[in-house]
Amino acid sequence: MIDNSIFENKRAAYLTLGCKLNFAETSALGKQLAAVGVRKARKGEVADICVVNTCSVTELADKKCRQSVRKLIKDHPGAFVIVTGCYAQLKPEDIAAIEGVDLVLGSEQKLDVIAYLDELKKKDKGVIYTTQTKDIKTFVPSCSEDDRTRYFLKVQDGCDYYCSYCTIPFARGRSRNGTIESLVDQAKEVAAKGGKEIVLTGVNIGDFGKTTGETFFDLVKRLDEVEGIERFRISSIEPNLLTDEIIEFVSASKRFAPHFHIPLQSGSDDVLKLMRRKYDTALFRHKIETIKRVMPHAFIGVDVIVGTRGETDGYFEDARRFTDSLDLSQLHVFTYSERPNTQALKIDHEVDPKTKHNRCRALLDISDRKLRAFYEAQQGKTAKVLFEHTQHDGMMYGFTENYVKVGMPYDEALVNNITDVRLGEFNESDSTLKVEKL
Repeated sequence: MIDNSIFENKRAAYLTLGCKLNFAETSALGKQLAAVGVRKARKGEVADICVVNTCSVTELADKKCRQSVRKLIKDHPGAFVIVTGCYAQLKPEDIAAIEGVDLVLGSEQKLDVIAYLDELKKKDKGVIYTTQTKDIKTFVPSCSEDDRTRYFLKVQDGCDYYCSYCTIPFARGRSRNGTIESLVDQAKEVAAKGGKEIVLTGVNIGDFGKTTGETFFDLVKRLDEVEGIERFRISSIEPNLLTDEIIEFVSASKRFAPHFHIPLQSGSDDVLKLMRRKYDTALFRHKIETIKRVMPHAFIGVDVIVGTRGETDGYFEDARRFTDSLDLSQLHVFTYSERPNTQALKIDHEVDPKTKHNRCRALLDISDRKLRAFYEAQQGKTAKVLFEHTQHDGMMYGFTENYVKVGMPYDEALVNNITDVRLGEFNESDSTLKVEKL
């Protein structure tokens, strides 16, 4: 039994790297520490405890994690340092070897952090607590609360897909989820606190229901009835799991935003087979066309990876043409990174760094053109904007239902309120639309 008095008057600093799911889980970690008396360190304060929630989606992400851990240790000398997340699960020895790290927690342990703390005394070397992938089974509810207006609600964890390039199933275990009833209760709690928007997060959220015998569509329908929440957004969802039924429901729903984030990964059917994805380009095109048929104004963001093993010049050109032909709003372009123990390492034909860079640039150019066209199509329209708390240089920002970023001079009365605005011209950086008229 840990003596909770050791936590009194302690301050904690939190650093989250990677996906929205990590942000939700860091918030859950913070709640655990707050429950025993640890408060969040204010800006400029030296923390007694540092918690880093890591990502390992690419080699660059691993490098950033190591750099961030070292910087946090330098900024908070003497702090008890806890590192968790996907990188900690996959390569705990790498993290434990960093001077100043005290505790490394794997995916099964990270959301029960109090159980692994002792006197908060610095260690000579990081102590590791992890389990094998097959033993990662627990679903722990998480919902982020920070300075933003949006909340991120974890509805699902883990993945059963094992795509050839991906280590996430090894880092997070099998697909599992909370019950619809428990998630609806969490959404109601957000509403009671004054939250207006919730983003549904997970590793493979369309796979929701594996552990409870429910479906993602069942969850969507129940959440649409939660009073007080103005908007729900569906985060990244696999195209084969985004059913036409869900699309049709969102188009007529009370609270689900016309905003989709769908991983394509490659517009080449040959590369999709090498990746072991569960759809082809024909199915993907059908999903985009279905969305645009019932919601012409919908924002559609798409993930793509360039430079994977096996991506020949011809395959990439197929992918580029296909991607350019779709009615998308934005591309999120990732450069392929070799991941240990993945099946992709067995594929012949490696793409050199220069070619990867050129392919990335080609798709980013498509993205820039499509995003600008989407924003231009919204100019002059009236839209509902949820303005956020933060301000920069006297300006406040928010997003429309269909995810157009909007800026206007700061007005505290508009914070966390849905406001009807007329969308005007681009700002100086061409990244945001100005408010033409309230």
